[in-house]
Amino acid sequence: NLWSLIFQGCFVFKPSAKKKKTLSLGEFLTNVFTACKVLQDELNRNILDSLLDFTRKCSSTRQHSDWASQMRASEIPTAALVLGVNVPDHDMTFQSLSDLLQQSVTPYVASVQAKECGGKGLRGSLMGTVVTVDDEEEEEAEQTSAQHHKSVHCSLSTLCDWYNTKTKKSNTGTPGKKRSSPVRDGPQQPPVVIIFKDLEAFNPRVLQDFILICSRYIERLPLMFIFGIATSPSTIQHLLPHSVSSLLCIELFQSLSCTQHLATVIDKLILTKQFPFKLNGKVMQVLISIFLYHDFSVRKFIKGIQLALLEHFHSQPLSVLCCKKKEALLNVMQLDHLDLERIRHLLSFKRYVEKQEPREQVDLLTDDTHLKEVCQKLIKDLHKYHKNYYPILRCLHTLTSSLPRYPLGKQIRELHLICLEKNVWESEDYQSAMKLLKMLAKDELIALLQRCAEILQPAKSKKIKSALVQLEDMLTKFKQAPTCCHSLAKKLSPFEVLRNEALEFIDSLVKSHLSPPESQVLNEVCYYTSSATVRRHLNATPRTSIQAALNSPFYYLQNDRLKTEDGTVSNAAPDICIVYKLHLECGRLITFTTEMLFLSLFSSARFIRAVSELEFLGFIKSTKQKTDHVARLTWGGC
Repeated sequence: NLWSLIFQGCFVFKPSAKKKKTLSLGEFLTNVFTACKVLQDELNRNILDSLLDFTRKCSSTRQHSDWASQMRASEIPTAALVLGVNVPDHDMTFQSLSDLLQQSVTPYVASVQAKECGGKGLRGSLMGTVVTVDDEEEEEAEQTSAQHHKSVHCSLSTLCDWYNTKTKKSNTGTPGKKRSSPVRDGPQQPPVVIIFKDLEAFNPRVLQDFILICSRYIERLPLMFIFGIATSPSTIQHLLPHSVSSLLCIELFQSLSCTQHLATVIDKLILTKQFPFKLNGKVMQVLISIFLYHDFSVRKFIKGIQLALLEHFHSQPLSVLCCKKKEALLNVMQLDHLDLERIRHLLSFKRYVEKQEPREQVDLLTDDTHLKEVCQKLIKDLHKYHKNYYPILRCLHTLTSSLPRYPLGKQIRELHLICLEKNVWESEDYQSAMKLLKMLAKDELIALLQRCAEILQPAKSKKIKSALVQLEDMLTKFKQAPTCCHSLAKKLSPFEVLRNEALEFIDSLVKSHLSPPESQVLNEVCYYTSSATVRRHLNATPRTSIQAALNSPFYYLQNDRLKTEDGTVSNAAPDICIVYKLHLECGRLITFTTEMLFLSLFSSARFIRAVSELEFLGFIKSTKQKTDHVARLTWGGC
């Protein structure tokens, strides 16, 4: 299976005779997916670590005997975790939190959702979740016990007794029996942590009653709450009156906003030369639009990048050159004649050939050996382009992101999209930004140029190093120039002369290094361009997708038995596809006499079920006009 091979990092593009190419390509794909996984884990790392510290601190507070600690211990420690509205990512965050708590703080962690806790079921859900956390040798017995407790003895008193039994057993141990615990060197009385994943969705009365009951057992049971909040911390005030919230010792934990997470993902996965694979402007715009206007899901955005990566390597034969420079140069020499013909048909390469001398054009189109040598040079140029592009992009963003009205965008992704589509220096917004930069005070301009120098500092490109030397020289002159910015009469002051030189220098860097990727020869090797494919997979229109599936089941199922010609439906197609085809051939009212055609192939029960499924999808509805008829509906009709 192609997809499983890719995920395992064993992408087989050519026969085994080219084994070296296969290995490097597989390693590249594995590295990309590993980087995506690491990045997802790191997005909430700081706030998760803070929550772990909070739970440890609250647990140790209970061990102290001073008056202040006792007063603190009479309240239920509560962490209000504000995650923002990127709801699709919440489950992943809470799962990571639950795993970390069980590994390093306490084995007693319960995660509950509002839909699971309509009333008395809240305590039942907690008992079921907590009780089943046990050692391997008692797992089966405990599961049976948990079900019994949930249905019969679901109470906080029972939970206290169970907890005392468990902690005593863990502290004393069992002679002759080896016990293991996921929490090493943990507190003698580990807390019972209850995570409310979606606090806003809970019934306020149920939540209030539960907190009141729990507060009566706080001396017997070291409870701790974590409130998952999607909107605002004021939600707690709206749900809980003061008489209830005063029973909680609340500490606020604010996650980074979803747009800040998005900026991190773009910075680590897209605006980097580390990964040769790139997205063109239209694909980037689709992914960003889905994020901003549909779900705010960073996880789905990363999945979109992975989807584009898989589609690129699946659909573009020359993607074998989309890897690190060293491997790409080796792979160029292993290309066969068919691969070289594919290069000759690339639009960017055709433009390159047209600019060459006649003799060189003939060699490029006929001599495979010469073409390989030229392709090696072009691959090097493409990698140099990316080496220079990203530092200069960051410099331009640094200079313009704080200007009034943000002519080139407030976020670097906005500037990147502009640069992907056109020559940014030819736009009116760019000219407006340069005019505004000429109005900056000396201190402001020096601070911005200093940040640009810091951005260029780590770069290893010769051109960027040369630019850094010139920029540092300008900064030295700026600091020595008089502070007066305006001269009398029309003569420019020393500062104004230096400012103009600096901005002209920045303008030359932009024109040299921020040309669109389409201007680079062999850009098709690295850039994925099918925005329609990404949109279809990630943001499919329900009506279009359903009708495509019913009209042509082969489109999704990819089963050769379903292949047909002239718009007909195979007898092997699902029942609902055949009924859908029949309904298209009828008028406004559809008679069940068409069943006779269907029954020649299938049973009556299957026909009735297919009609019901079609009605459920909203294509037809029952009608009172005739008992054996159904009416066709327009989409969304009633």
